[in-house]
Amino acid sequence: MRHDTPTTVDFWFDPTCPWAWLTSRWVLDVARQRPLEISWRLMSLTVLNEGRADLPERWHRDLAVRMEPVRVCAAAVRKHGPEVLGRLYTELGSRFHLERAPKEPATYAAALTAAGLDPGLAEAAGSDTFDDAVRASHHEAIDRVGTDVGTPVVAVGGVAFFGPVVSPAPRGEAAVRLWDGVLAVAATDGFFELKRTRTRQPVFT
Repeated sequence: MRHDTPTTVDFWFDPTCPWAWLTSRWVLDVARQRPLEISWRLMSLTVLNEGRADLPERWHRDLAVRMEPVRVCAAAVRKHGPEVLGRLYTELGSRFHLERAPKEPATYAAALTAAGLDPGLAEAAGSDTFDDAVRASHHEAIDRVGTDVGTPVVAVGGVAFFGPVVSPAPRGEAAVRLWDGVLAVAATDGFFELKRTRTRQPVFT
């Protein structure tokens, strides 16, 4: 199999989701070994779960906070263009998932600065100015993959899936083996689902 032709990958993420973070690190590891053209896109756990009466109040409060960094990402895309989203995601995700930094304006501003972007965009966290853009991107993912899914949504060559959900993120040859499996199922007409119950928490090391 030849691997000199770049594979188009659309990756929808919520920066606060640890599972999306692990999958994104796997995709980036694959990109160091295979030619990929990755387009980073936004989705939102807040939008995904809004209106759910079965969630306790504390979950709704948490989801409201989770919307903040998504708004910041949308503001960065509006000002600097979509090409900055990947590196901003890396800076936000490193702080949330590796450093356990709080979801607050100071964290967002530090991530923006590290990504070479305007730290003033952290102010977007408390505004609904970019919510329509977030919802549009989110619903694009859902329209591609269907319902009963979460984050991330990954589209490979036009075929979208929820996941893969992995912990820890495969590296090196293991990353490529999983990638080849994703390519195989994406190329299989009528393939819809392969799933088992998660038996471990996100492992970041």
